Amino acid sequence: MVALAPRIAEAFTAPHVEIDAVCLTSISLTLAMGEPLRQIHAGRMNPAKVDVRVLLPSRNIDLAFPVPVEGRREDDDPVHERWLAQRNAQGQVLKHNLLTLRATHGIDVDVSFRALPFTPPVKLYLLNGTETLFAYYTLGRRRAETDHESLETYDADGTRSTLFDFVQGTSLRDTTFVEQSHLWFNALWETISSELLLTS
Repeated sequence: MVALAPRIAEAFTAPHVEIDAVCLTSISLTLAMGEPLRQIHAGRMNPAKVDVRVLLPSRNIDLAFPVPVEGRREDDDPVHERWLAQRNAQGQVLKHNLLTLRATHGIDVDVSFRALPFTPPVKLYLLNGTETLFAYYTLGRRRAETDHESLETYDADGTRSTLFDFVQGTSLRDTTFVEQSHLWFNALWETISSELLLTS
């Protein structure tokens, strides 16, 4: 088991940083980017190129979670709207912070998002083609504060998910898991995912 932030920071020591992620909101990924961004601004890291691809659930689907315990309302869905606002805000911050590196440090940066037609039951991070971090979204009852009320929901706290680390070359199992994770991610990216706009 590992923490995401140190693994992301380690990934940024490579000249060409490649990060692919499948997640629900990208909160954990955005938080984990803090340290390498600080290191770059302090002059202690200097990658030449950063490519980040993120798969997130589409705004247009009925999410499996988060959902109200009492069920969805027909007229409005404040839990879905709250999730969408989080997804969009985190994605915009992630994109802005990374693209700023282009202007401030001359780093070649590409950040792309695509929408999934389903709620991912797991989170997955692929780092520089050699490492995969994998975690389950474990559901529980949680309170969600919306603009007008507090609702009980079924949701997962992704920032507390236990990450399992698989590194290419350490064992046949790890190597196979990393390779299969890349195949799975690329298949989703190139087939059933669609354009994702980070707007309400």
